[in-house]
Amino acid sequence: MIINKESAPHIRRKATVTRMMVDVLIALAPTLIFSFVVYPLNTLFTYLCSVFVMIGAEFVYVGLRNMMPKDGLKHSFKEKFTYAYKGKYNQNNILTPAISAIIFTLIMPAGAPIYAVIIGALFGIVVGKLVFGGLGSNIFNPAAVGMLFAKLCFGSQYQTYVPTWYYTMPDVAAGATPLGLLNGGGFANISQYQLFDLFFGRIPGTLGEVYKITILIGLVYLLIRRSADFRIVVSYLGTFSVLMLCAGLSVFMLNKEVNPFMFTLYQLLTGGVLFGATFMLTDPVTSPINSPSRIIYGMVAAVVTVFIRLFAALPEGVGFSILIANMVAVVLDHYEWSNPRYTWKNILAMALIVVLSSAVTFIVIRFGGVYHA
Repeated sequence: MIINKESAPHIRRKATVTRMMVDVLIALAPTLIFSFVVYPLNTLFTYLCSVFVMIGAEFVYVGLRNMMPKDGLKHSFKEKFTYAYKGKYNQNNILTPAISAIIFTLIMPAGAPIYAVIIGALFGIVVGKLVFGGLGSNIFNPAAVGMLFAKLCFGSQYQTYVPTWYYTMPDVAAGATPLGLLNGGGFANISQYQLFDLFFGRIPGTLGEVYKITILIGLVYLLIRRSADFRIVVSYLGTFSVLMLCAGLSVFMLNKEVNPFMFTLYQLLTGGVLFGATFMLTDPVTSPINSPSRIIYGMVAAVVTVFIRLFAALPEGVGFSILIANMVAVVLDHYEWSNPRYTWKNILAMALIVVLSSAVTFIVIRFGGVYHA
């Protein structure tokens, strides 16, 4: 048997990495354009800073990695530059950091200061990607790494509400986002945001995660072009919905005013669930190779998202769940148990993930004293 070594992303069909990256750019375009319309200056500054930092860091990294070895001769700058970049720096070295920069822009809040954007983008591309070897070698999503680093370091300095023509902040919400109202048991207050507003992004949130209609347009495009694996999307959203429905039923037993199905819809349409499922979890570099592993990968990400949202101090869990799932993907791809076929073992693992996590969600909320009527 001959084993061919190649770098991620691993593609099992007639396609190129460049074509896939272009598809992602096209899918991101509606959300990015809508973000420019709603927050023109905020999006522009965040986007320009992110693109400049990430593409620049990638350019410098390629040059440093391919420096001309010392041979005792004196070489001109042109010779050194040609040696470092000719044949080693191509369109993919521009497209991939550009995509990471756009995703990073869209998951940052409009009220984030520019220095937080610059530091977050630099940390994301360097620590999330370049330290692992650059293009195709990273195990973490650079945009998620940068966003979480910036939020943990500078989150207290974010402006909670940036005025815009697109919506007006409800007074009763006191500036809170929908997830902020859901977190901690404030289930009766979520009616202040109608499903229509949640779907069209007429709510406070990040620059791009809130526009569900444009995200879904991008998702449909990626699925039609097969640049996103439907298994990851379906397993993530399906598991998330099942667990949130269990949570809604548990809360309903404590508070009869809560509709379990509406509770599930609100959870689906708030935060970065749809955006993460569409543009971040489906990253071919950081997701598993085999089909069963990709389903388990999406399910693990969904469980972590739900548990962080319901039981942790933070109202949102998508960013952390993506990074945790990225780590699990490496384990799922281990050659000793990774299998491209569906076997009773991986099917049993999928069933146990859903059953056990649903039981934990129901029991903890119903009897654990986490939420009160």
